[in-house]
Parts: sequence; structure tokens; C-alpha cells
Amino acid sequence: MKIVNKQSLLLRNKKAQFDYEAIEKVEAGIVLSGAEAKAVRAKKVDFTGSYARPIGGEMFLVNLHIGVTGEDSRRTRKLLLNKKEILSLETKMKAHKLTAVPLSLYTSGRLIKVELALVRGKRVHEKRAQIKKRDIERDIESEFKDL
Repeated sequence: MKIVNKQSLLLRNKKAQFDYEAIEKVEAGIVLSGAEAKAVRAKKVDFTGSYARPIGGEMFLVNLHIGVTGEDSRRTRKLLLNKKEILSLETKMKAHKLTAVPLSLYTSGRLIKVELALVRGKRVHEKRAQIKKRDIERDIESEFKDL
């Protein structure tokens, strides 16, 4: 019997990809209740203002809003990482003044996982350059489409 590990993207944090420059990416499991897992699969999640931080040798996701009635929707959720990974992330965050931000939520089989990234904030002129580049590429694409 062959087991297939199928991954499907649930949600992507587009704002984080615009506001931050990703330095390193890490995959982590997340501890959720049954109702929260159901809400995540229904895509009732808001990434605004969420970040990961080490607390007492463990990594926690802070300020992730999951639309569940009757529970604290912005509670701190534990991330499942190895001690080596936690230590590595913690030292890089302190040494280089980086932040860990969730980039996406996806399923891996029946598990829900988070893609974290160590990020550095972009400056305003970098954001403007990115917008300008995207507009130019869109114009070039439309010109080729018309031909």
C-alpha cells in the first residue's frame, strides 16, 4: 500500500510578501482545536498582525485570527518545531533583528501546516519599485497578448 502525501494550499499571506523581504523559510505544524481546524479549512483566517515568537524554549504564533464562535479567536497557538529549529530561529531573530511571520497555511495529508519566514521589513522605495516593476510586466504582457 502506497501512502501519498498530498499538499494543498489553503491561504496565502499576500500582505506579508509585499511588506517584507523573506530571508529564510521554515515549515511548522500548528496545534489547533477541532473547531479551529474546521474554520481554517473553510478559509476563515486573518493573518493581519500575526507573527511567531519563542516563549520558554517553544515557538508560538501570536495574533492569528481564526473565525470560531465561542472561543478566543486571537489566542496564542503553539507551533510544532524541533528544538534545533527553534534555537536556530531564535538566534537568527536576535542576531539579525528579524521577525518570523506566517506566509501561508496548507494541508499536508490531514495535517494543517504553517509556512513561516524570517523576514526583514521593506522600505517605502523598495515597495514602490516592486509596484512599478509589476505594472511594467503587466503592460508588456498585454502588448504581447494584443499581437
